[in-house]
Amino acid sequence: MIQVRAAAEVVSAVDVLALDRDFGEALGRGAVAILAYAAVGVLLLVAGYYAIDLATPGRLTTIIRTDRNPNATLLAACGVFAVALIVVAAIWASGGRLIEGLLSTLVFGAVGILAQVVASFVFDKLGGFDIRGLVHEPKLQPAAILLGSTHLGIGLVTAMAVI
Repeated sequence: MIQVRAAAEVVSAVDVLALDRDFGEALGRGAVAILAYAAVGVLLLVAGYYAIDLATPGRLTTIIRTDRNPNATLLAACGVFAVALIVVAAIWASGGRLIEGLLSTLVFGAVGILAQVVASFVFDKLGGFDIRGLVHEPKLQPAAILLGSTHLGIGLVTAMAVI
């Protein structure tokens, strides 16, 4: 509290800073929304990683951590980034209401992840790429770069479809 004028009139910080009376409440709601969307986003990213792991021959975590395979790492990184694009689009498209926004982000995010995995799988098969062999090659292969870029492109297309 700040004392202003000689008559000992007490003025709140909101008055001194000329802030809207609802500013504090809006700030609190916004902070809660950020935390809620971040939690949903992380949940979807983890789900997306496991979906990519299921669609890739072998256990990605083992191939990346133990074998330190650059091809598997590139494909997983591109896949997770593609999922992140979809999640961001789902959040963007969710609107202003928190509960409805979180639910639509979950639904659009999950459908987007499914679309990403299916589209990537189809492209990999149609392209005739041996993913199983690729993720066990010890050196970075051009096919991994192509597939990683393609997975990012599919993620971007899917993200735009969500919007």
